[in-house]
Amino acid sequence: MKVLKFGGTSVANAENIRKVAAIVQTAAANEDCVVVLSAMQGVTDTLIEAGRLAELGDDGFIEIIKDAGGRHFAAIKELFPDVPHHSLKEFIEIALKELENLYEGVFLLRELSPRTLDSILSFGELVSTKILSAHLNSIGLENDWKDSREMIRSDSNFGFAAVDFAITNMLIKDYFLASEAKLHILPGFIAVDENGSTTTLGRGGSDYTAAILAGAVEADLLEIWTDVSGMMTADPRFVRNVRQIPRITYREAMELSHFGAKVVYPPTIQPVMAKSIPVWIKNTFAPEDHGTLIEAEAARGSEIIRGITSIDDLCVLSLEGSGMVGIPGFSKRLFDALSRAQINVILITQSSSEHSICVAIEEKFGTLAKTVVDREFEYEINIGKIEPLKVENGFSILALVGDNMKEHTGVSGKMFTTLGQNGINIHAIAQGSSERNISAIINSRDARKAVNTLHEEFFSDGNKQINLYIAGAGTVGTKLIEQIHRQHGYLLNNMRINLRVIGLANSKRTLFDEEGIDLDNWRERLAEPVSNKFKNTKEIAGIIIENNLRNSMFVDITASAEVVEMYPQLLKKSVSVIACNKIACSSEFNNYLHLKDLAREFGANFLFETNVGAGLPVINTLNDLMRSGDVVKRIEAVLSGTLNFVFNNYDGSSSFSEVVRQAQNEGYTEPDPRLDLSGTDVARKILILAREAGYRMEIGDIANASFLPEKCLHGSVDDFYYEIQRQEDHFRRLLDDARNGDHSLKYIASFDKGKAEVGLQTIGPDHNFANLSGKDNAVLFYTNRYSEQPLVIKGAGAGADVTAAGVFADIIRASRN
Repeated sequence: MKVLKFGGTSVANAENIRKVAAIVQTAAANEDCVVVLSAMQGVTDTLIEAGRLAELGDDGFIEIIKDAGGRHFAAIKELFPDVPHHSLKEFIEIALKELENLYEGVFLLRELSPRTLDSILSFGELVSTKILSAHLNSIGLENDWKDSREMIRSDSNFGFAAVDFAITNMLIKDYFLASEAKLHILPGFIAVDENGSTTTLGRGGSDYTAAILAGAVEADLLEIWTDVSGMMTADPRFVRNVRQIPRITYREAMELSHFGAKVVYPPTIQPVMAKSIPVWIKNTFAPEDHGTLIEAEAARGSEIIRGITSIDDLCVLSLEGSGMVGIPGFSKRLFDALSRAQINVILITQSSSEHSICVAIEEKFGTLAKTVVDREFEYEINIGKIEPLKVENGFSILALVGDNMKEHTGVSGKMFTTLGQNGINIHAIAQGSSERNISAIINSRDARKAVNTLHEEFFSDGNKQINLYIAGAGTVGTKLIEQIHRQHGYLLNNMRINLRVIGLANSKRTLFDEEGIDLDNWRERLAEPVSNKFKNTKEIAGIIIENNLRNSMFVDITASAEVVEMYPQLLKKSVSVIACNKIACSSEFNNYLHLKDLAREFGANFLFETNVGAGLPVINTLNDLMRSGDVVKRIEAVLSGTLNFVFNNYDGSSSFSEVVRQAQNEGYTEPDPRLDLSGTDVARKILILAREAGYRMEIGDIANASFLPEKCLHGSVDDFYYEIQRQEDHFRRLLDDARNGDHSLKYIASFDKGKAEVGLQTIGPDHNFANLSGKDNAVLFYTNRYSEQPLVIKGAGAGADVTAAGVFADIIRASRN
C-alpha cells in the first residue's frame, strides 16, 4: 500500500485538482492507495482571519466565509460542468452553515477559544477531500472517503494536539481491514479528543496525518506531493544556485525540518522512521522530477553537508549569575517554568563554568518567558544570586546538517571562519553529540548573507561570488568596468572568481542592482534620471550595509574626501575597501592607522596599490619586504607620471601651458593639475610609502620645494592655465639652466633617515632617473638586503588603463584572501 499526501497548492483550484487526480490514477493502477489532502491554498489562513474579525466584533467575517465558499463552488462548477453535483454542494452548504454558526457564537461572545478555532479549521480539509473524492469517482476511480476524526485520537491540546498512537493505530488497522476499497481519501490535519471535540495537529499537520496512516498500515511508501521538487540544500528564496537533494536520511530530514526547512512538517518523520517506511518528496507540477527520497540510510556522496537552513523571528533568553555555579537544579527549574507556560525551546547552550545558560525560543513568547522565569527565580534574583532573565530579540538560528560531518574534521572551524570573514557575529553555538548538526545563533539581518556564504563554501562548484560597489565612473572607472567585463569569463574559468558589479555611482547618479548590473548597458542605466537619483555618501553606505551581501567590496575611484568618510563604517561591516583615492592614506597618521586596524579587526581588506605608481606593484612589493623582515633605509622615486610626462615633453618647442594641457587631455593629471604640479600629489605618495615602511609621518613633515610661482596656485583651473601661460619665461629659464649643464629636469621624491622631501631637480645623464621617458615612474628601495644595488620598480605611472589595471589587481587580490 502507498500513502500519498497533497499540499494546499496541489488542490488550490480545479486545474490543480485535475493534476492530483492524474497522479492518483497512475498510482492506483498498480497498488492500493491512501490519499490525504490539505485544505485549498490559503483557506486555513482565511478562516483564522475571519475568526479574529468575529472576535473583535467585526462582521467582515461574513464576507470572508462567502468568499471561501465561493472558491469551492467555483472548483466544483469547473470540475463538473455538465452534471449538477447536488450531494457535494449539499455537503459544502451544510459545512458552511456550521461555520456561520461557529462564527456567530464568536461574534456574540467576543471570544475565539482554541477549541472553537480547531472546529472552524476542519472545514478546509473536509471540503477539499470531498471535492477530490467526487472528481475521482467521476473519472472512474471509485474510492472511499473517510473522516480522519473517526480514527485519529488525540489529547485536548487544541491547535497542537498530541496523538494517542495506541488507540489511533488500532482504529486505523480496523478500518482498513474491514474496507474493501482500493482507494481511500482522507482529510489531513484534524483529529478528535476523548470528548469528541475536533482537534488539529499543528500547521502542516496534514503531512503528519499521512505519516500516522502510513505507520499504522505499514505502507510501502509515503509520498508527499508539494509545489517544489524535493528538499533543497538551502532556501531558494535566499540562494540562487541551490541544489536538489536526491536522497537523505530520516535524521537529517528531521534536523533540517526542525531548523526551518518548510518542505516537511517536523513531526512527520517519526511514525515512518519507526517502521522504516521511505518518504518521497515530489512535485505535483513536475511529477517527472526525481524529488527527494528520505530513508534510513542514504547513499553517501562527496558532500560533507547535506543542507543549510535557518529559523527567523527568535529571541534569546540568558539566565546568568554566580549563584548558579555548582548548584544543581537551575536548568531543570528554567525548563520547567518554560514548559508550564507551553513555550517550546528550540536551542540550548550552556557555558562550561555553569555561570550562564542560554536558550532560543520564538520571539512572540519573549515577554511571557521573562515573566514566568523571573517569577520562578524571584528569591535568587532578590538576593543577588542570579540576574533577571535577559531577553534579546531579532535573532535567527543557522544550522548545518549532514551525517557525514562526524567523519570529517574542521567543519565547524570552516563554518565559523567563513562567517567571520563576512562580518557575521555568532551570538551562541550548539552542536549535538551525534555531530549531525552545528547550529549558531546570529542576528536576523545577517541570516540571508550567512546562508549564501555557507552555501557557497560547502556546495558551490568552487566559484566565489564577489559583489562590487564602484564609486567613480569617470575615465579610470570606465576603463575598470571595461576590464572587469572583458575578463569576467577568464576569472570565472581560471580563478573561480565571479565578479558582479552591484552598485555604480558618479557625481550625479547612483545605480544599484542586487542581481548584478549588465555591463553592456551600464552607461544607459546610470543615466536614467528617475530611478537613479543622486544619493549622498551616507545613503550609499547605508544601502551597501543594508544589502549585506557576502564578499562585498567598495571601490573608490574618486578624489572625494566625503567618500573617504564611508570607509570606517564599511570596514566595520567587513566590506573590503579598494582605494584609488589617496586622501585616506595621506590623511592624519592616526586616521590612516585606524583604517588599517579596522580592516584587521573585522577581517576585511583595505588595499590601495594605485595610491603610488598607478598599476605598478610598488606598495605590494614594499609590503612583501616588510613582512619578510627587511628594513627600508632609503627611498628615491619619481612618483608623478604627470610631471615626468610634462618635463620629458617640455623642450621649448611648445609652451609649458600647452604641454600641461596635453597631459590633462591624455588623462595623466588630476582634475586640477595643480595637485600634480605643486608637488602635493607626490608628497602624498612618498608619505604613504614612508608609512608603509613603518615610519610615523604627517604630510606637514615633508619638505616641498615648489617650482610653481605663487600666483599659479590661486583661482580656478582656467585661471591657472592663464597664469602659467603668463609665466612661460619662468619655466623656460628652468629648462635652459638644466640644458646648459647637459642636465634634465625630474621631479624627485626622497626619503632618508626618517625625513622626506619632494622637489624639482636637475640631474645628469648618469643618474638612475635620467632615462625615464614619457609618463614613467620609478621607485628605488634601499634596504638591509638591497643596500648597495637598490630594488627598482619602473614602468608607466599614469594613465587610465594602467591605473584601472592596478585597481583591478587589488580587487583580485582581495577576492583571493
